[in-house]
Order: sequence, then structure tokens, then C-alpha cells
Amino acid sequence: MKKLVIIPTYNERDNIRDIIQAVMQLQQDFYVLIVDDSSPDGTGDIVSSMISEYPNQLFLTVRKVKDGLGKAYLHGFQWALDHGYDYIFEMDADFSHNPNDLPRLYEACLNADMAIGSRYSQGVNVVNWPMGRVLLSYFASKYVRMVLGIPVHDTTAGFVCFARKTLETIGLDKIKLKGYGFQIEMKYRTFKKGLKIVEVPIIFTDRTKGESKMNGSIIQEALFGVLNLRWKSIINRL
Repeated sequence: MKKLVIIPTYNERDNIRDIIQAVMQLQQDFYVLIVDDSSPDGTGDIVSSMISEYPNQLFLTVRKVKDGLGKAYLHGFQWALDHGYDYIFEMDADFSHNPNDLPRLYEACLNADMAIGSRYSQGVNVVNWPMGRVLLSYFASKYVRMVLGIPVHDTTAGFVCFARKTLETIGLDKIKLKGYGFQIEMKYRTFKKGLKIVEVPIIFTDRTKGESKMNGSIIQEALFGVLNLRWKSIINRL
């Protein structure tokens, strides 16, 4: 089975070399695609310089427009489908997602259609986040679960494994939300298609290098995007 880890980047030069090496050291035939949004700090140049170290295993695609995390992932998903990958992963570049958990997500996804690296399926497993942000994230997932009726504890999780057929089934062209709303929409559309979702407990550790991409507009999009998804579901326009 061909396994592709998609890592979107924007100004991640402090993390990118280490995260690529960490995935490659797993020695479990993980391929890596970096989707860089033309980082002005030279992230893409670092990746380009590493491709010779991992020929046929490390790939780079550079987007000219920075228009949201969701758009970057959709670009990567289509690339994965076009190149014949069987399992496709989402993972952040900043080590908030532990590369050592990738095999656990893969094993879980062998018997499911989506496997989520979950911060909240067994309590709250978050390290180094300010309490305000922990509460915001935790209750945001509660809100989404209540509004959408989706049986997922960590609805905004960004550490996910998809079986190929899941991406083919949900219709990537229908995904409209961009930030955390994108993560919610992917899970909701998977759920509405009757596909199997499992959660794998992980420990989420806040980044120690680089800057967070979180901002108010991302939160606002997720808040109102959830209501829009529910409305579309009610009127059968999802």
C-alpha cells in the first residue's frame, strides 16, 4: 500500500528539515509531499535541497497563491489521487503532531475509512497550550458535535489518515471551507456518506519554533461554516 504524508507549509524553515527527517526515519515506506504556499522565508528551497537525499520518496509542489490551509490540502489530495496513493495523511510541519504516531493512524485506517489523531477522545491530551486556547479548541469540538450530530470528539483535528476511496467518495470539489472549518467539513462529509471514522488517542504538543497561523477570521469561518453545513444537510444541498 502506498502511503503519502501531506505537509502544508508557509514560513516553516525552522521545522521543515527536522519533520521530513523524522518521517523518513520511520522506515515504513511513507512518502512525503510538501505543499508550500511560496514561503518567503525559503522553506521551499530547503525542501528542494533535500529531494536528492530522498529520491522518489520526497516531493514538493509550490502554490503561487496563499488562500488557506484547506486549499493547500485539497491541492495535495488531488496530487495523491493522481499519483496512485492508497492512504493519504494530513500532518502539520511544526511537530504538534508526532511523526511516530503515523503508523498507529495507518493501522487504524486499515479497518476504517478515516482515522483521526484525536486530542479529546480520552480526556484532554494537549501539552504547552495556554488554558484559554485549550478551552477554545475543546468547546469548539463540543459545539460542532452538537450542531452537526457527528460522533467525533476532536472535530477540528488536523492529524488524519484517509483511505483513498474516502477522498474519491466525498467529492473534493464540494469542499468550500478553508481553515479549521475545512477540517470539520472533511469529517462531516465523510460521516454523511456513511463511511467509518475512528479516533486514535494522541498527545498534541504546541509548536516550539515558528509562528501559529491561528487568527480570528479562521475561528469565525469555522463558527458560521458549521451552521451552513448543517443547513445544507437539512435542505439536501450538501
